Amino acid sequence: MSGDTPVNTGVLEWPHPDAAYFRVRKMQAKLHQWAKDNPSRRFYDLFNLIYDPAFLVHAWERVSRNTGSRTAGIDRVTVRWIEARFGVVPYLHRVREEVKSRTFQPDPVRRVAIPKANGKTRKLGIPTVTDRVVQAALKLVLEPIFEADFLPCSYGFRPNRRAHDAIAEIHQLASSGVGYEWVLDADIAACFDEISHTALMERLRARIKDKQVCTLVKAFLKSGVMTSDGWEQSPAGAPQGGILSPVLANIALSALDEYIARQWEPRG
Repeated sequence: MSGDTPVNTGVLEWPHPDAAYFRVRKMQAKLHQWAKDNPSRRFYDLFNLIYDPAFLVHAWERVSRNTGSRTAGIDRVTVRWIEARFGVVPYLHRVREEVKSRTFQPDPVRRVAIPKANGKTRKLGIPTVTDRVVQAALKLVLEPIFEADFLPCSYGFRPNRRAHDAIAEIHQLASSGVGYEWVLDADIAACFDEISHTALMERLRARIKDKQVCTLVKAFLKSGVMTSDGWEQSPAGAPQGGILSPVLANIALSALDEYIARQWEPRG
């Protein structure tokens, strides 16, 4: 998209990416503050934000600028193909109408195997571009709410946090003034693959009472995987490679963070 003025599709105006960015950031700040001020607050009216033009434009910007934009899902469609064949605004208008009318259905992810340093492979699920855009819009809505709930000890897949920040905290805790002496290095086997959909949706619904948002998240979880042998069900897990998966993983793992943190709480 280019130009400084909104683009009109019928009676709907599509904002310039810069304007979309500022509108989304403003709404995200409100969602985060509401969640932070009231940990028991439940959010009922969020679905309209997912198909809001500003959220879809900003979601498109994130997807199209990602290094994986040239990678296609099962439909073989890339970002460049959409830009050349449809144009961004007509394409987003179609996506918006499908989400708004509740006729949108996610496609199965395309499974690829990525080699790991230890000789094994990591399974990645590549969604279609359209699914990536909708997931990105969902993430823009959900992330600021749950960021208010995540504990300070959590660093993975979070905005403005990285591994070096976690390392810095370890150095601080291990310094002579604090006195910690042990570091436990552990890993959750097949974390993304084994996330319980039931447990995850329970934690999601503890904050999100908008049934349409929860239905959309569940549809992505249940969309399945396309392999060389055909379609496979996804009874558990959130596929690595999906834009929404890291947020969902953090929502699920926040239960573990809270459990561990409680062990250090003062006992009465």
